[in-house]
Amino acid sequence: MTARVLVVDDVPANVKLLEARLSAEYFDVTTAQSGPEALALCERAECDIVLLDVMMPDMDGFEVCRKLKSNPLTHHIPVVMVTALDQPSDRVRGLEAGADDFLTKPVSDVALISRVRSLARLKMVTDELRLRALTSKEIGIESPEREAVAETGRHGRILIVDDRQSSYERMVATLSAEHTVDVESNPSEALFHAAEGNYELLIVSLGLKDFDGLRLCSQVRSLDRTRGVPILAVAEADNNTRLVRGLEIGVNDYLLRPIDKNEMLARVRTQIKKKRYTERLRDTVQMSIEMAITDALTGLFNRRYMESHLATLVEQAASRGKPIAVLLVDIDYFKSVNDSHGHDAGDDVLREFALRIRKSIRNIDLACRYGGEEFVIVMPETDMAVATMVAERLRRRIASEPFTIQQGASNLEVTISIGIAALGGASDNAAAILKRADTALYRAKRDGRNRVVPDAA
Repeated sequence: MTARVLVVDDVPANVKLLEARLSAEYFDVTTAQSGPEALALCERAECDIVLLDVMMPDMDGFEVCRKLKSNPLTHHIPVVMVTALDQPSDRVRGLEAGADDFLTKPVSDVALISRVRSLARLKMVTDELRLRALTSKEIGIESPEREAVAETGRHGRILIVDDRQSSYERMVATLSAEHTVDVESNPSEALFHAAEGNYELLIVSLGLKDFDGLRLCSQVRSLDRTRGVPILAVAEADNNTRLVRGLEIGVNDYLLRPIDKNEMLARVRTQIKKKRYTERLRDTVQMSIEMAITDALTGLFNRRYMESHLATLVEQAASRGKPIAVLLVDIDYFKSVNDSHGHDAGDDVLREFALRIRKSIRNIDLACRYGGEEFVIVMPETDMAVATMVAERLRRRIASEPFTIQQGASNLEVTISIGIAALGGASDNAAAILKRADTALYRAKRDGRNRVVPDAA
């Protein structure tokens, strides 16, 4: 895979070295020699990952990182700080500024390339979700970007997988000040525990006795229920090979023993913040999908979804020789409800009517608001006789139970008319069935309303 990497350093020799290493692995490299130049490139969305030197004049790397992570336009771009500073306090300062990782010079090729590849994969997923979320913003759904900038990464749910009591007790003592922490000391049970616990982070020791920690990480990534949970690996300082392998199979970040408490807290916050941002993006996309196919007032499917889905259901029924029926339902004299009691009362009636429809049909049936006070119910594997029985039951239920109007605190008597049509043969289609149901509905209304009329064809 490839990615656009921005190398930021005021020393040309350092830039050339990183550029050569990354280009050899087929990354597309852009360079900047100052913080302001880097910020401008990132705002124009010209990079996927930033390799950022700390020691620069005028604006150091910490300040550049803080500006990137506080800007809704750029906070999602992974930042790897590259520096000669090697104290835990320096790493913590970088992580608290929002950095995703911290590489110490001289940087090994293996560590550099594996880290960039790992972050590039995560960036691709985020970019896809952000692209879909743009559509959500256009239809009025609030963007999650500003919430993500304000996110603290605290009060998370964490599962530690470690079979050394002294090790996990120290981690729990530190993390419990900010998070809810569980421990699984039996690695064989860890995957089940993780799947059931709704965790926001897994901390996995790679030094488990008689168990391969990397295999557990791989299993976490392969299971649907845990695939999106970030993994923070804990390893010995001389275990670079396993750490690189871990990054390749989906480990998000790592800590080296002996663990610095502040660094652990900072890395945990970073991973939880990313998890929550990704979840908000997914929720936004899901909401936009639901809005595209759902009627906002009643919660039923809308006409556009019904028309496309009905065609598929009819084709399937025709090809399999199965029956399918369509009910076209109209609320009688609905205009008078709006005229006499107001549109709020009309909305109350529509919402309650939709609720009663849901309670009257099966899970496999499709209920849609067709438009105004008209509704469509599609009933797979249902012939005309059964559909007529269901329609009559629904008609009686509506007529026998008055509708409560919230604003006026009064009850309204409501009735409905229903026209029914069913699949007439292999050559029949959705449009023709709907047309026949509409004709039957017209007859029901012409003959006095509050009745069910099957198609006579």
